[in-house]
Amino acid sequence: MQSHNSTARSYFCSQELLNRAQNVLAGGVSSEFRKFSTPHPLFYERASGARLWDVDGNEYLDFTLSQGPLILGHSHPQVLKAVTTASQNGQLFAGQHLQELELAETLQRLIPGAELMRFSLSGSECDHAALRLARAATGRDKFVRFEGHYHGWFDNVAYGVTGPSVEALGDRENPTLHPWTQGLPDRIGDEMIVLPWNDLELLEKVVSERHQEIAAIITEPVMCNNGCIPPQPGFLEGIRALCDKYGLVFILDEVITGFRLGLGGAQEFFGVTPDLGIFGKAMASGYPIAVLCGKKTFGADNRPLMQMIADGQVIHAGTMNSCNPCVAAALATIEVLEGENVHPRLFELGQAFMEGLRTAARETGHDDFLVQGLGPMFNVQWTPLSEVRDYRDTLAGDKAKLGRFITLMAERGVRVIGRGLFYLSAAHTSADIQAGIAAARAVLEQMKSESSASISTREAALPQQDETADVLTPGAASLEARREVAI
Repeated sequence: MQSHNSTARSYFCSQELLNRAQNVLAGGVSSEFRKFSTPHPLFYERASGARLWDVDGNEYLDFTLSQGPLILGHSHPQVLKAVTTASQNGQLFAGQHLQELELAETLQRLIPGAELMRFSLSGSECDHAALRLARAATGRDKFVRFEGHYHGWFDNVAYGVTGPSVEALGDRENPTLHPWTQGLPDRIGDEMIVLPWNDLELLEKVVSERHQEIAAIITEPVMCNNGCIPPQPGFLEGIRALCDKYGLVFILDEVITGFRLGLGGAQEFFGVTPDLGIFGKAMASGYPIAVLCGKKTFGADNRPLMQMIADGQVIHAGTMNSCNPCVAAALATIEVLEGENVHPRLFELGQAFMEGLRTAARETGHDDFLVQGLGPMFNVQWTPLSEVRDYRDTLAGDKAKLGRFITLMAERGVRVIGRGLFYLSAAHTSADIQAGIAAARAVLEQMKSESSASISTREAALPQQDETADVLTPGAASLEARREVAI
């Protein structure tokens, strides 16, 4: 196993391949998020368990897990065997097969609100289908979503994902919408009501005033992509109550939390059952499959919901839906998760990791280092806040410090998502967690030394004060003011 001490790493082969890729792949990558690796988009050649290796032979202790799906770690043998067997029997039938039925029955048994379901290839597709279904079921057009939450990359959810500053986001009750991308029709913003998360009082006010326009409220149960922010006590329950009161569809986007917080997802973990749920990522150890599942009917008057898809009133389709290898991967993943009781250990290791990072930060003088999350996934950032409650709070973070931390961790062979997000898997061991903490401590010490050296350099560059004078030479700022800026 490679040491996680700081050593000079070569990325020559990755750079050569990136140069080649930029001639054929837009930006050299196949997903926008892959552009932001350190020191540039890297090429990898193999992975096993909690580790992966790039084409230059650099080894990484992996806490990205391909943005979260690899709940069992890389290349789990039981999953690979199941995929191989299923593929040998046929890749795609354009019809039904037994394992598809067995997977649906398994999900129905495990997920509280999964009365009926449909399989797709991605969470983005399922989010899209859920909103279509909610509009059909209610006869209303708008939906409520929350700042900083991610519900896929399609046009109808591409506002409210990001914002440049708190000031730019505007008033909390009527936020300024910022498009995530160019190419969006102006009307898209009119389809949604965007609000800050974890503010139940504000949500109640807006919904009470505008419920006749609203088809659904869609939310992540934990705001994983920005700050790994848990719901405030009563917030998810409050959404459930509002949807019941006004006849709205409650959509819980569990693409990340599903099978990461437990076999029943956040629904089981928090004890709140939505009308519709979306699962993906960890469900099949990274193979492309997602599921839209939910209640046959909803509301006090039992209006049709998933039954509308069953009856063909709302169309859901896809040539490659429920393909044999992906269904087999999901069944094998769930079998391991259930049979080996993985989740208590994920929480235990995650909490130990979080506490170790807090201790390392405190002992190296990083008092503004915040570690927040639930364990199986968590986030780190530099912020003056003691708790981050919504997307606006995350904008107080020091992105330069976080970027330096991510870079130095990679140089020590520890791979972390650039937003400061850590994912754990069943393949991680206690020794891996201690290695991650040790690497982080060394990085934090290095960053503190760099900060001190920067201050010393700035102090040395200051105009010198005459020993007999009572004031600094003209034009010189006070040393304390400059030190404060440097820190």
